[in-house]
Amino acid sequence: MSQFRRRCDLVEKSILTDDFLRQLISVGEVDLLVAVPTYNNIKTVSAVVEATRAGLVKHFPRERAVIVNADGGSRDGTPDIVISSSISDSQGSPGLYTLRTLHCISTTYAGGPSSETALRTILAAAELVRARACTVISPGSTSADPDRVERLLRPVYRENFDFVAPVYRRHKFDGLLVRSLVYPMTRALYGQRIREPYAADFAFSDQFCGHFLERQSAAGAATCGAAEICLAITAVAEGLRVCQSFLGDKPNTGSDSVDLIDAIRETVGGLFGSLEPYFTSWSGDRPSEEIPTFGAMHETADEPMRVQRRRLYQMYRLGVAELEPVLKSILSPQTLLQVQAIAGLSEEEFRYTDELWVKTVYEFAASYHRPAINRDHIIQALAPLYRGKVYTFLIENRDASSQEVESDIEGLCLTFEQLKPYLLALWNA
Repeated sequence: MSQFRRRCDLVEKSILTDDFLRQLISVGEVDLLVAVPTYNNIKTVSAVVEATRAGLVKHFPRERAVIVNADGGSRDGTPDIVISSSISDSQGSPGLYTLRTLHCISTTYAGGPSSETALRTILAAAELVRARACTVISPGSTSADPDRVERLLRPVYRENFDFVAPVYRRHKFDGLLVRSLVYPMTRALYGQRIREPYAADFAFSDQFCGHFLERQSAAGAATCGAAEICLAITAVAEGLRVCQSFLGDKPNTGSDSVDLIDAIRETVGGLFGSLEPYFTSWSGDRPSEEIPTFGAMHETADEPMRVQRRRLYQMYRLGVAELEPVLKSILSPQTLLQVQAIAGLSEEEFRYTDELWVKTVYEFAASYHRPAINRDHIIQALAPLYRGKVYTFLIENRDASSQEVESDIEGLCLTFEQLKPYLLALWNA
C-alpha cells in the first residue's frame, strides 16, 4: 500500500478521482492493462469488451490483467457495460477459463469527452499499477476480434517493443489525410515508415509510459498536439523500439462526422507542433526505413465508394480566393502563384502535383514554426488546399487498382523525402 501511495506522487493525481484510485488499489499490480476510452458507445462497446476479455483469457490466461474504461461522461450507460465484464477466479463464464481474476474498472474524467484527458488518465493508471504492457482499444469497432488485443500486446509483452502502431485494411479512398500528409511527412522527417501515426488502437511498454509521463511533466504540457500522434512521434523521434501490427478492418470511430478543420487541427497540428522540440531528431540526413511489422504490411479494399469530387474542386477554388491575404502570409510568392493558377483550371485540367503539395505543406510547417498569424488560422487555411490535393488523388485513382493506389502513395512519400532539404532551408531562414 505504501509503495502504491509513493507511485501516486509520481503521476498527475488531479485527473484521477478518489474512487478511481480506490479501484486501482483494489486491482493492485498487473502485467497487462487494456484501456477502452469511451463516450456514448453503448451500441458497440459490449462487443469490444467481450472480444477483449476473450482475447486476454485465450492468449494471456496466466497474466494479471485489468480492463480500464476512461469515460468522457456517457449518458447511455456505457461504463456499466465495462464494469459488468469482470471475471473472478471462481466465477467462471461460458467458454472462458482464466487462472487469475480479470478486473474491469471504470472512471469518468472531468471536462467532457477528450482524447487527451482520456489518454492521460490511462497513462497514469498504467503507471500506478505497474502494467508491463498497455494497449488502447477503440470502442467503435463493429467487427470486434478477440485476437486484436493479442496482436497489440504481444510485441510489447513478448518481444520487448516500446510502441506498437496498427496497420488497417482500408478502402483505397479512406484515411486520405493520413495517407496524403501525416504518414509521408512523418516518414520523411523521422525516418520510420509508420503507416498509422495517428490511430485509435496502439500499445506501449511500461518504460515508454514512465518516460512519456516524465517528459510531459518536465515540459509542463504535451510536446505536440493530439495525444495519440504525440505518443507515436515521441516513440519514433527518440529512437525507441517501434513496430506495427496488422489488425484488419479500420474501426469505425465516427470520424465521418468529424469536421475537417478539427481533424487537421488534431493530426497536422500535432505533427507541426512536434518539429520544434524534436528538431535535432528530424533535421539529420537519413533515408526512411521499414519498421518491423507483424502480419500484413497493409491491405486496400476496392469496393465502390461514393465521393463528391466536384464539391472538393469547388471548395478549393472558393477557399483560395477567400483566403488570399492569409495565404500570402504563409506561402512563398512562387508557391502562391501556382496554387492560384491551378484554381483557374477546369475540373478536367485541374491537378495539384505532388511537388507543389509537398512544398505547400513544408511552407505551412515553417510558417507554423514562426507564425506571422495565429497558428489556428494557419491550420484552417490548409483545409481548402488539402481538398484540392484530395480531388487530384480521387481523379487520378478513380479506376486504379489497390496496387496502383499504393504506388501513388509511395511516390508522394518519396517526394516528401526528396524535398526535406527545402523544409530545412525554410526552417533556418
